[in-house]
Amino acid sequence: MPSPRRATRPDAPATPPAPVVGTATPRPRIAMRRRSGLEALAVLGLVASVAIVPVASAQAQDLPSSVTDLESQSLVVSAAADEPVIARPDATASDGVESLVASGTNADWATLVLLDGDFPITQENVTVFLRWMRQENGPDDWFNRNNPLNNGYGSGGGGGTGVYSELQTAAQKAAENLRRPIFSDIAAAFDAKQSADATARVIWASRWSTSHYANGHHWSTAPVKIVTAPAGAWH
Repeated sequence: MPSPRRATRPDAPATPPAPVVGTATPRPRIAMRRRSGLEALAVLGLVASVAIVPVASAQAQDLPSSVTDLESQSLVVSAAADEPVIARPDATASDGVESLVASGTNADWATLVLLDGDFPITQENVTVFLRWMRQENGPDDWFNRNNPLNNGYGSGGGGGTGVYSELQTAAQKAAENLRRPIFSDIAAAFDAKQSADATARVIWASRWSTSHYANGHHWSTAPVKIVTAPAGAWH
């Protein structure tokens, strides 16, 4: 008699087969998919981090100069600020010899004597010479005999009656005479840049004039007229 068959219910779950001993159980495919996705993200992140550096550097180089350059700075000084005081000493140089000769006045000749004698060229020193020249020859004829101070030194005439070939030589000889020891007191007064009146008193007391200008009574302090000598007196 055949054995009765076991009734099978269609809704019963199938029993999975028993695993074979010694055979590895395969992992679900979903786990492999997750791993592959994570590895892909890691690779993408590495590539992105490498690519960001040169791109950012290139962008920095391409920035306009208005962004990368520093703003210029300026200093504003108040108009009320005190200006520095600049000392201006008396002049110790003059126009060149050629300029003085070309101008050719009695003031130019006085300046030329100071220049040749290496004296300070100040307004007071020039004023003394102008007054001195006026006393010797008069203002309108100060170039008489090309000897404005009636200087006997190198002029060929004692007592101040000599003649120079031209006024430039007369200036040189006057300067040389004033630098001689006999007139060292006058030279010292010019060197000291004294007032015109103080230097005049030294000239009166000196041996330049035997009359000593009557101790100043024959010496005017009025302004001296500026007169130009004839061109022939200079050459």
